[in-house]
Amino acid sequence: MKQSWLYFLRNWQLYILLLGPVAYFLIFKYGPMYGILIAFQDFNLFKGVMGSPWVGFDVFREVFGMSAFYKALRNTFMLNLADLLFSFPAPILLALLLNEITRVRFKKWAQTILYLPHFLSWVIIGGIMLQVFATNTGIVNLLLGHLGIDPIPFLTDKYNWLITYLVVGVWQSAGWGTIIYLAAITGINSELYEAAAMDGAGRFRKMRSITLPGIRPTIVVLLILKIGEIVQISFDRPYVIGNVSVLDFSEVISTFVYKTGVQTANFSLATAVGLFQAVVGIILLLAANRIAKKITGNGVF
Repeated sequence: MKQSWLYFLRNWQLYILLLGPVAYFLIFKYGPMYGILIAFQDFNLFKGVMGSPWVGFDVFREVFGMSAFYKALRNTFMLNLADLLFSFPAPILLALLLNEITRVRFKKWAQTILYLPHFLSWVIIGGIMLQVFATNTGIVNLLLGHLGIDPIPFLTDKYNWLITYLVVGVWQSAGWGTIIYLAAITGINSELYEAAAMDGAGRFRKMRSITLPGIRPTIVVLLILKIGEIVQISFDRPYVIGNVSVLDFSEVISTFVYKTGVQTANFSLATAVGLFQAVVGIILLLAANRIAKKITGNGVF
C-alpha cells in the first residue's frame, strides 16, 4: 500500500491527465447505460424511464417475431462478412506494396491519394456514386453506351448493387487502414531485411518471411475487433447507397431500427434491438479473441 502511494506521488501528473478521459467515459459512455432499461418497458416519453411500466421480455418477443428483423439481421451479417472478406485484406496489401516503394516523394503522394476518401462523408460518396453509376446518366454507363454496350444497373439490381457497395467500401476505407499497417511495419527491425538480402532473399520472400510475420499481431488485433462488429453496421452507408429497388440487400439492422423504432417512436423496440446487437457483438469478440489466442498466441485481452 505504501509503495502504491509513493508511486502515485511520483507520477501524480499522469493521474491528473487521466481524469479528463475517465470523466468522459463515465459521463457519456457509462452514464447513459441506464437507458437499457427501456428495452424491458413499455416506454412512454412523458413518463420517463422510471415511470414507464415494466413488460419484461415482451419487447424482445415482439422483435424476434418480426420477419423484417430476421431479414435485416441476415443482410447485416452478409454485408459485414463480405466487407471482412474484401475490405480487410485490402489495406494489408496496400501497405506491403507501399513499403516496397523507395521513392519517398511518390510514396507520400500515393498515401495522400489513398487515404483522402476516408474523410468524405457517405452523403458525399452517395452523390458521387449516383453521378458515376446511375443507369441512364452515370459516367460509366454513358461510356458503355458509346461502346455499344447495354447499361448496367449498378444501383438498381441487388447483385450489382452488392458488388458496387463492396468496391466503394474498399475505396473509402483501404487507404486509412493502410496507415496502421505501415506504422506497424516501421517497428520491424531493419537488420532482418539486411540479413535476408545477404542470404539472397527477394522482395516477395522478404514480405512473406519478415514483413507479414512482423505485422501479424496488428492484423490479429484488428481482425478480432472487426469480427466483434459483424453484427454492428453503420447507418449512413447502407441508407445513403441503398434504395427501394435493392431493399432485399440494403435493409440492415441500423436502418430497421431507424424505420421501425425511431420513425414510429417505438423506443423500446429500438433499444431492444440495440441491446441484442451489443450482446451478440461481445460474444463474437470474446470468441474471436479466444480462437486467435489458441491459433496464433496473440489476442486483445
